[in-house]
Amino acid sequence: MDTLVRDGAEVLATVGAPFILALLAIGTVVGVLQAATQINDPALGSVPRLLVAVGVAVSMGGWVAERLAAFLSASIGNIANGP
Repeated sequence: MDTLVRDGAEVLATVGAPFILALLAIGTVVGVLQAATQINDPALGSVPRLLVAVGVAVSMGGWVAERLAAFLSASIGNIANGP
């Protein structure tokens, strides 16, 4: 059971990292631009983040699905075989 939890955390980190890093980068850029121009419109901050999240999901969706499917398959196999 410990390996299942550890593998799950590893898959979560590897699958979530591209989304987190891309959103962190675009959030920093948007924040700097908003501070420089003093335009504090909420839509100006959320629309680029939404577009980047969709772009990452579209571009890396196949890889994410493969990783999650492999983890699910291995997890079911480990649970079926027992400890």
